[in-house]
Amino acid sequence: MITRMTSLFRQFRRREEGHVSTEFAIMVPILLVTLVSAVELGVMTLRYSMLERSLDIVVRDIRLNTGYNPDHDDMITRICDEATMIPDCNNNLKLEMVALDPRAWDGIPQNTICTDQSLEAQPVTTFTHGIQNELMVLRACAKVAPLFPTTGLGANFATDDAGDFALVVTNAFVQEPR
Repeated sequence: MITRMTSLFRQFRRREEGHVSTEFAIMVPILLVTLVSAVELGVMTLRYSMLERSLDIVVRDIRLNTGYNPDHDDMITRICDEATMIPDCNNNLKLEMVALDPRAWDGIPQNTICTDQSLEAQPVTTFTHGIQNELMVLRACAKVAPLFPTTGLGANFATDDAGDFALVVTNAFVQEPR
């Protein structure tokens, strides 16, 4: 019995049929995960760039004192109009604007406040309009869901309980004198 098993194993080892199928079965999942991760990275980079650009456009109007002195909701609307790649932007975007004193520098606060769709009550952010020559920091946090949340790069994002991850953009500016 043992010799028969040994001879069958030797015959199996000598055969070359199916070696392409074995390589295919090993390599295709790796290639697919790489492809899916590349698409995920491209979409997230595009979303981040769109959010950053839209925040820059809105901040430019505020900084130059063009007469545009928006409140929180107006800014979200303008940013979302520019950032077309952020899904459900008006509900998934939080803004925080604070004044900082450059002479008593403590740094920009590191705790970013974002929306969390798994909670009923959303966190409150600080939103203070600055005065002339005051250093202001405006931070936008948009929550978006990965395209492929269970595969490759999408599975490695730090997500909240709703499965969304944060795109955080920060912009600092000084209010120009009138």
